[in-house]
Parts: sequence; C-alpha cells; structure tokens
Amino acid sequence: MTQTKAGPGAAAGWPAPAPGAAPLPRMVGAQAALEFRTLLRNGEQLLLVLIIPVLLLAAFSREPLVNFGPGKRIDFLAPGILALAIMSTAFTSLAIATGFERRYGVLKRLGSTPLRRSGLIAAKTLTVLAVELLQAVVIVAIGLALGWRPHAGGGAVAWALLLVLAGTAAFSGLALLLAGTLRAEATLAAANLVYLVMLGLGGVVFPLTKFPPGAQPALRLLPAGALSGGLRSVLQHGSGLPVRDLLVLTAWAVAGIAVAARAFRWE
Repeated sequence: MTQTKAGPGAAAGWPAPAPGAAPLPRMVGAQAALEFRTLLRNGEQLLLVLIIPVLLLAAFSREPLVNFGPGKRIDFLAPGILALAIMSTAFTSLAIATGFERRYGVLKRLGSTPLRRSGLIAAKTLTVLAVELLQAVVIVAIGLALGWRPHAGGGAVAWALLLVLAGTAAFSGLALLLAGTLRAEATLAAANLVYLVMLGLGGVVFPLTKFPPGAQPALRLLPAGALSGGLRSVLQHGSGLPVRDLLVLTAWAVAGIAVAARAFRWE
C-alpha cells in the first residue's frame, strides 16, 4: 500500500500537539466550576446553604418569635443570618461533601492527577467563596427589601469582609478536620449537629443576652458567636473593627487548619 504525502499546507490552521497538563490556574478554575455546578444541582446542599437562611430571615424578621431588644428586628437578624450562611457553606456543606468524596475515593483519585492535592484545596476554597458571594447577594437583597438599612460606609464594608474571610477560614479548618478524620456517616451527623448547636447558641437568631450571664463569655468564644457578633457590631451599630471577635475567629482558623493539616487522611 502506498501512502500519500500531505502537502505543506495540509495542517494549516491546526495547533501543534502539546502533550502535558494544563496550567495549574486553568485546572483549579475548571475544578472549582465543576464543584460549584454540582452544589447548585444538589437539592439538599442548596437547601442548607441558601433556602434555610432565607426562610429564617423572612420568618424571624416578620413574626415576633424572639424579642431582639430595641431597634428594628431585621437590623439585628440580617447580620446573624449572614453568619449562618457562611457557616452552612464553609463548615457543614464542605465537611459533608469532603467526607463522602474521601469515602468514595474521589480525593485519592484527584490527588493522583496533575491537579494535585494543593490544587484541589485551592479549587474547594474558590468554590466556598463563590457560594458565599451568591449567598451574600441574595440575603442582602432580601434584607433590604424587608427594611434592613445597614451601615455601609467604606470602613464597615472592609471590616465586614475581613470578618467574613476570618470566619470562612475558621469554619473551613474545622470542616476539613471532621471530614479528614471521621467516617463519612459520622461526619454527616457531626456536621449537622454542630450546625444546629451553633444556630441555637451562636447568637444567630437568639441574642446572647437571653442566656445566663455566666454562659455568655463562653458563647462569645464560639466561632459562630464571634462572627455574628462582629458582623452585628459593624453593620448594625456602625462601630469600628471588632478586634476581639476578629482575634477569636483568627485563633479558631489557625488552630483548626493546623490540626486538620496534620490529622487529615486522604484515604
């Protein structure tokens, strides 16, 4: 059989073969987009990270179920619901998803690809931040429609973003600690239990002043209590940077990430 030799212009317009992995930023972006789409298609996760916070915001802002003290109910409630949304994404959702990915061997397989484990962690971080941005847009829009008038000066926005980042790091470290050390079923139970405990004791919808005076200092040391209290201080009262709350969140972030980095098992 004879072979016909292609002319010099036969391959014009086609890129030359380039075997090898894509650049790391492109791989991280593709993995983050995949995880974001997967979360939005998961009804249970969507219920947890978006629908429950919105329902709590609407219900507690309209019905006098809890006495929030002087001022409009929505002004107290909206910062707490923002804190709850961050916790639901950076802790509960991340812990459950990572725990089951670890159980089914997804983490092990992805860790052996050119993406590597550092790229996978970066992709999960981007996914969490993207979901939190979506949550913030929805909750702020609904809050404004319900009459929320937060302090929105440059300083208030900067302090709020700083608290959100610190809170995200704190909850993410705790989520990875659970997901990397417990079985998937235990992670599911523990993450939901902690979510309910933080909802009740973290100053999200129930003012910490409702609890016994002796318990209030300890509750303010919880990451949910520090985040909701700090956001409320900035957005409701227009105060400066809440240093104590930021230090509490930073301490939780450093401790959680450090322990998770040592104890996390990928298989």
